[in-house]
Amino acid sequence: MTVLLAYVPTPEGDAALTAAVDETRRRATDAVVVHVPRPADAGASPYSAEQVLDAVQQRFASAGLEASVREVPTGADTADALIDVARETGAEVVVIGLRRRTAVGKLVLGSTSSRLLLGLECPVLAVKPAT
Repeated sequence: MTVLLAYVPTPEGDAALTAAVDETRRRATDAVVVHVPRPADAGASPYSAEQVLDAVQQRFASAGLEASVREVPTGADTADALIDVARETGAEVVVIGLRRRTAVGKLVLGSTSSRLLLGLECPVLAVKPAT
């Protein structure tokens, strides 16, 4: 069994990373980090995707935990890809970050997070960044 982290390099993703490290330690297992790139991320960070993912793996390593990294293939449906990886790895729990939404945003909730909550067979730990 494993902890699956859906990671996006955002404050929400960093909150999910912290929670995933805690869950991995608590469950005494390993982790699989699924990097979810977004087109808007390309110019948003001075670091390359490889540097960001190396830092994510280092967070697990510094806690004495093992983590492997995968990437959602370009053009793939993010929710479907995450559900497939969760099934393939036998994920015990999936950790995701959520952003705050307006009332209208909540009404039009055709988001990846909603699809994961409904489509995954294992528990989902959804976290928000500290304010």
